[in-house]
Amino acid sequence: MNIYIQNKKDDFNKIIDFFKKDIANVKVGRANPAILDGILVEAYGVKNSINTVANISVSDARCIVLTPWDKNVTKSIEKAIIESNLGVGVMNEGDKIRITIPQMTQENRLESVKKLNEKLEKSKISARQLRDDIKTLIEEAFSNKEIGEDDKFRFAKELDEEIGKLNDELKVIRDKKEAEIMEI
Repeated sequence: MNIYIQNKKDDFNKIIDFFKKDIANVKVGRANPAILDGILVEAYGVKNSINTVANISVSDARCIVLTPWDKNVTKSIEKAIIESNLGVGVMNEGDKIRITIPQMTQENRLESVKKLNEKLEKSKISARQLRDDIKTLIEEAFSNKEIGEDDKFRFAKELDEEIGKLNDELKVIRDKKEAEIMEI
């Protein structure tokens, strides 16, 4: 593998990690605590993520239970979830909050697949930008006579192969998520 790809290997991994994290909150019709990521709760005069003010557990396939560390923030957690428009049922039981995930219709499933495809396309755009950055480095090295023409073409070919592998890996992750979404 050429040094230009090796130097950017972390960026390849970041694209995959970001894609995995990005699709974690796409609805699949089952309880998944990841849907709560990014929701901030007003507690103690500061905005906190839900997992810092409550214990999150999945009680069954359609239910998430939040147990606040401090009972005084229960109302704030309930309010934050309702305002986030997740499309879930929120029930305050006093000492805990129960979130019910509604049954997904075929239309909801297709909408989730559409969002999934949009997120895949964003990741592919990032991959293309990374390829362009590395290609620019190779071109600069060739212009500065640091590498020969044969190396330039070999490095470019290796780069295209690596980007192809990256796109294939993204597609495998996407296909797995789509299967989860479409599962009834």
